[in-house]
Amino acid sequence: MRLDKFLKVSRVIKRRTVANEAADSGRVKVNGKEVKPSYEVKIGDKVEIEFGDKVSKFEIIAIPEKVGKNPVEMIKIL
Repeated sequence: MRLDKFLKVSRVIKRRTVANEAADSGRVKVNGKEVKPSYEVKIGDKVEIEFGDKVSKFEIIAIPEKVGKNPVEMIKIL
């Protein structure tokens, strides 16, 4: 699953366009490297997102095959 879509469906970021903009501006890192919104996330990836002064860090523990209304725990906050 693409990074921008994952950030939206996991509810880390509310809109996919915002996730796109964050990744394009270099505020999203996966395993310590800046990535594009099209990066294919994998279980075990460690993601860092800069929101102003704050940095949110989490690890991907699940990637849903089908996106539904009931959220599944997909991240572990670090």
